[in-house]
Amino acid sequence: MVKKKTFILIDGSNCFYRAFHAIPEFSNSSGVPTNAVYGFTRTLKKLIKEYKPDYMAVAFDVRGKTVRHEKFDDYKATRKPMPDSLIPQVPYIKKMVKAFNIAAIEHEGFEADDVIATLAKNAAAKDVHVRIVSGDKDLFQLIDERTTILDYTKDKEYGPGDVEGKFGIGADGIRDMLSLSGDSSDNIPGVPGVGPKTAVKLLKEFGSFDEVFKNVDKVKGKKLKENLTEFKEQAELSRELVTLHMDLPLDFTDEIYSFGSPDVKALEEIFKELDFQKFFDELLEEQGGG
Repeated sequence: MVKKKTFILIDGSNCFYRAFHAIPEFSNSSGVPTNAVYGFTRTLKKLIKEYKPDYMAVAFDVRGKTVRHEKFDDYKATRKPMPDSLIPQVPYIKKMVKAFNIAAIEHEGFEADDVIATLAKNAAAKDVHVRIVSGDKDLFQLIDERTTILDYTKDKEYGPGDVEGKFGIGADGIRDMLSLSGDSSDNIPGVPGVGPKTAVKLLKEFGSFDEVFKNVDKVKGKKLKENLTEFKEQAELSRELVTLHMDLPLDFTDEIYSFGSPDVKALEEIFKELDFQKFFDELLEEQGGG
């Protein structure tokens, strides 16, 4: 039996933010903060070593407004600005991705989640096993027989059989759950008084987002019934906001996404510049020079 090819698809912003918050701040000899770059690089090395992917890509968010801001001006309005000590690290993270010869993808007007959704769909259609590296709950709606979510901070891989244990509902219900409950991290309103547990309960009782609203008169609880009636349009807006775009013009091709070997010279230079001695020594050893 031929082994299925694998595609490691990394949620860049999610991963470097997690690295930034997980590792105490430190800088190189020039005073440039490097903790997020270090953690992100360590993750890249770990993924390459453990999964030996045939394809790799890192999806990044673009700066500025997206199509979701056009629908809802306050989308992500409660997000704190990027920490000052993380800002100078982002160019180095992108430089590191390039040095590893990994495709870095972003798309104007859309988020990394949309890039991931499009590439995951297109790769899975070619019978490639897609491993999405992220802790973002929005992406769990993409899980199916060919697509899994890898939460490397917990060493946990989520397939179709694992989603309900985490959220109380399967992957095909995640979008509807978030539409009803909202998502405070993205300032998506949902229906007031409806949290994830209530949303799951409603969806299990009625079957889908649309059926919940068709059967509002059967919902138990006066206040819940009132809120579902009053905030139906807000829930529909929330559904638009949590829906991932899978139709961006991003073809999945061997030419762009095949992963082979890194640019050793470029890695040597960036490891030296950032004082990543451990990674530099490991690179020399891998090249037979240690």
